[in-house]
Amino acid sequence: MSPSPKRLVLEQITHHETPYVPYTLSFEGDVPERLDAYYGGTHWRDLLDNAIRHVPVPNLVVDAQEAKSRVADPYGATWQTNRRPFHLLEAPLKDASLEGYIFPDLDAYYTPDWKREALEALAQDPEHFYVAGFGFGLFERTWVLRGFEEALADAAGDPGFYDELVERVTEHQLQILDRLLELPVHGIMFSDDWGYQHGVLLGPERWRRFIKPRLARMYARVHEAGKYTLSHCCGSVVDIMPDIIEIGLDVLESVQPEARGMDPYTLKRTFGDRITFWGGLGSQSTIPFGTPAEIKAEINRLCREMGRGGGYILAPAKGLQPETPTENAVAVVEGFLAQSGVHLS
Repeated sequence: MSPSPKRLVLEQITHHETPYVPYTLSFEGDVPERLDAYYGGTHWRDLLDNAIRHVPVPNLVVDAQEAKSRVADPYGATWQTNRRPFHLLEAPLKDASLEGYIFPDLDAYYTPDWKREALEALAQDPEHFYVAGFGFGLFERTWVLRGFEEALADAAGDPGFYDELVERVTEHQLQILDRLLELPVHGIMFSDDWGYQHGVLLGPERWRRFIKPRLARMYARVHEAGKYTLSHCCGSVVDIMPDIIEIGLDVLESVQPEARGMDPYTLKRTFGDRITFWGGLGSQSTIPFGTPAEIKAEINRLCREMGRGGGYILAPAKGLQPETPTENAVAVVEGFLAQSGVHLS
């Protein structure tokens, strides 16, 4: 009998090779509907088996499905969601001061009803690896509260205030963690885009000063509960890879190969015995611009080389985007299925 998706993920995280590499695959825009038309039905969807699944959690970010010109989130930020991607219009902290600002009351969101629904979702399919998350991480939450340019200016020009801001956000997110850790999930899914195409947005030294020690506390809280730490992060974070390993990140998700220093094969050779990589199939290169044969060849190479010795979960760096050609989306789906021994007839 083949191992369950949960067992495959656990083996990979603990750096053991598995019969095939577990995967996740998501879609954005009209890609699923175009695939339905290509296959003449939805049966292809039933064949996909995402090994890592997300427990339903309260939405403390913003509903990107709500296409409006202005929508407020629980933190008091105003967003525009009728354009892609949605973007911040107005931050709640106009000045470099937290005086009078009140963070959202978590008891209003993490209710007994939420916990019951989350437990029911977990019980429905116990053979998968489940994570719970809460959206924007420490860095992203600071710029949502202050505005992107203002937050970067605070970190550089008013470090005392920025330090206070990150600490307050950390305290609030630790309270969220305590609620999530009550669930019998396998890991906590963090999400914080520290990187851009060429490096760390705050710069490595400021990231180490403001973000690293707080993340260390949060990761320690998760590990103390016997669970794994996973984090989404786009862009180039090669300059802080030793740091995130040092503070206890178990799985780095996205692994955007087009960003500086983020070639997955180089990362595997350099750091692959100390961290698990999740992603690596190029969403800015291979998927939109490769041929179907090139896409399938890269999927096979990722599974073969990244999966050697464990420490890898197959995925695109981002979910398949609306501009993905249909034939390329087909190649991704069939490539993922084939490496796990499933073939579309």
